[in-house]
Amino acid sequence: MAKLWFKFQRYFRRKPVRFFTFLVLYLTAGSLVFLHSGFVGQPAVSQNQANPAAGAPADGAELPFLGDLNLGRGFRDTGEALSIARRYGPWFKGKDGNERAKLGDYGGAWSRALKGRVVREKEEERAKYIGCYLDDTQSRALRGVSFFDYKKMTVFRCQDNCAERGYLYAGLEFGAECYCGHKIQATNVSEAECDMDCKGERGSVCGGANRLSVYRLQLAQESARRYGSAVFRGCFRRPDNLSLALPVTAAMPNMSVDKCVDLCTEKEYPLAALAGTACHCGFPTTRFPLHEREDEQLCAQKCSAEEFESCGTPSYFIVYQTQVQDNRCMDRRFLPAKSKQLIALASFPGAGNTWARHLIELATGFYTGSYYFDGSLYNKGFKGERDHWRSGRTICIKTHESGQKEIEAFDAAILLIRNPYKALMAEFNRKYGGHIGFASHAHWKGEEWPEFVRNYAPWWATHTLDWLKFGKKVLVVHFEDLKQDLFVQLGRMVSLLGVAVREDRLLCVESQKDGNFKRSGLRKLEYDPYTADMQKTISAYIKMVDAALRGRNLTGVPDAYYPR
Repeated sequence: MAKLWFKFQRYFRRKPVRFFTFLVLYLTAGSLVFLHSGFVGQPAVSQNQANPAAGAPADGAELPFLGDLNLGRGFRDTGEALSIARRYGPWFKGKDGNERAKLGDYGGAWSRALKGRVVREKEEERAKYIGCYLDDTQSRALRGVSFFDYKKMTVFRCQDNCAERGYLYAGLEFGAECYCGHKIQATNVSEAECDMDCKGERGSVCGGANRLSVYRLQLAQESARRYGSAVFRGCFRRPDNLSLALPVTAAMPNMSVDKCVDLCTEKEYPLAALAGTACHCGFPTTRFPLHEREDEQLCAQKCSAEEFESCGTPSYFIVYQTQVQDNRCMDRRFLPAKSKQLIALASFPGAGNTWARHLIELATGFYTGSYYFDGSLYNKGFKGERDHWRSGRTICIKTHESGQKEIEAFDAAILLIRNPYKALMAEFNRKYGGHIGFASHAHWKGEEWPEFVRNYAPWWATHTLDWLKFGKKVLVVHFEDLKQDLFVQLGRMVSLLGVAVREDRLLCVESQKDGNFKRSGLRKLEYDPYTADMQKTISAYIKMVDAALRGRNLTGVPDAYYPR
């Protein structure tokens, strides 16, 4: 026997690979035997376990091992539940002796799995899948609001966003795009054409290329939520050519805001204009641009069906913006031919560059690029983010650079300048809270904020000075002016980019200017984070920039920059 063992050792010593292979197989076999015994072994049943009334653990005891339960489904029938109860003892019964076949009556991994199943079933109850539909970038199947997320889009997220805004339908396309609407304006196609997984939920279908997976939302309080967020635009004089300015008109003897907004939403128009007992629907156009608001007293005629609401008069209209998205400026694409010049969209961080990119893309119909790569922006729909900044496929390039070499690489530039007090706080929020998040109270009160101001405040000034000194063909735009008079300022920017200015498109941009990158303002600081020393330093930088602008015969900084 010893001789045989010696030969065995010598064989494996000469062939170590065989030895290790044998060892792995041995361990694997042992593991399988152990697992098999755990799955099929029947535990002994004590007297107490045979009698559910005696010795049962307290309600809510955790299940130590679940054996061969199929987690992908519930119990097939009562018999299966009873067999499981016999197998794992009386703790599987409730206080009334009934098997714990309902969610929440059992614990552990199985409980979590079944809870997930029930949650999914509840999600399905809130929306009904109705099919795969053709979509066209020039004429959308669903013409309400839309948003993109190329990393985390799920069916539920799209449904939830559309339901919150009161829409009847939610559609997913290209695995990452969500569209909302009150009616489907497209033809049904084969289910096989909706073949793309959701970016944030593998295994779930989110449409396809120019194909929408459409759900009808089951809104419990549809009438109450549907128009709750219609935006009041103001009181405006009746347009000269009413039928061209507002093409849909309906008489409403019992006029109310809800009825008029309801009509215009159903007709897929973004504007609802109340004129006494008549409701008009349309788009903002050069015939009705909504730029000259009148005194609201001129529209102060009570609605016949609403005692506390004004419904305008035949000469002065009360205007609301409905939840219908104006799609005249939603198409975006890359430049059809490589651009011959590189145009920078330059700004200090926190000066509104992302917002300006959103406006430019809507106004021109072309994607903007970036000197950097920000995955979160790409995932939110800025498709030019992944292109190399010299690719020539984008209308302009975002940059925060301020060195001479970097500036001279561009043929022209839009220089966006913002109040440094606002810009510094915005960038600090972005740095510690993301693009639309907020820095925590601890960050503001800690060492981070003073150090940030020391490092970034000088850069705010040198950034502008460098672009004025080294930049070629620089168009200066103040962030505050862009907010105050978007139509004029955005028109100037589009002209520099070499794109024909279309007024109706600019008016479309005005109606959806905020995009998805505006902080909610609900978490404004209750105190001024700038100390007296900080203000003194920043004021000096403001005067420096103001002098540089005026020295080039440009408008100086807005008065709101100082004094504080």
